[in-house]
Amino acid sequence: MEVSRALTIAGSDSGGGAGIQADLKTFQELGVYGMSVLTALTAQNTQGVHGVYAIPPEFIAQQIDAVLTDIGCDAVKTGMLFDSNIIEMVAHKLKEHNVRNYVLDPVMIAKGGAPLLLQEAVEAVKEHLLPLATVVTPNLPEAEVLTGMKEIKTREQIEEAARMLHDWGAQNVVVKGGHSEEDMATDLLYDGRGFIELSSARFHTQHTHGTGCTFAAAIASGLATGKTVHTAVEQAKRFITAAISNPLGIGHGHGPTNHWAYRKENP
Repeated sequence: MEVSRALTIAGSDSGGGAGIQADLKTFQELGVYGMSVLTALTAQNTQGVHGVYAIPPEFIAQQIDAVLTDIGCDAVKTGMLFDSNIIEMVAHKLKEHNVRNYVLDPVMIAKGGAPLLLQEAVEAVKEHLLPLATVVTPNLPEAEVLTGMKEIKTREQIEEAARMLHDWGAQNVVVKGGHSEEDMATDLLYDGRGFIELSSARFHTQHTHGTGCTFAAAIASGLATGKTVHTAVEQAKRFITAAISNPLGIGHGHGPTNHWAYRKENP
């Protein structure tokens, strides 16, 4: 029996809606064996992040070595990495273990507004992680921070940002359109040759906590099972659309998405 394996290197969300908890749920739902390396602990619920404790880089490295020297993996997804020391160490380990199929989710700000990446770490993401990324998945605010563009709203601006991130090393760029003001939620995939639109209906709900984590984890799941980038991103789009459009109604703030909705729609 061949088992597809995916590793998430990210922060822990005690509320279960984002971070490694969302990633592992996504891996499981898409038939992939999930493993995790914790980079930070958060005291978090649907109403916000109430505390962050960063894991020492040396222990993060120990976790990565323990997993990859024994079990190995077919895809890696990174989420909350918090500071430049952690970013540089993770990049070093990805290269040391010759990791392929790397999905970079440039997590910067929680839904409630709490910073999840220190400002000094932005340059480290661009220098050390972008050149390793098979796919990078910024939303519009993250794309603005990474590129330095003052505003990204129009199709032309989105395409410019995607080209910049590709030029800086990412093999494929998915600029997510969830923060746009358009009627449809349109993501744009750029592979260095052309652009592919992936659109879905926009659902007006506050239960969107963990959407970025879940989307990136779904792409990693697809790559782990041998799908092409295009097919993996298309599946991830369907997965996150199902998760958003079938809310669980949990909590008093930004509730989590529904990780089992896709399976129920695609038995």
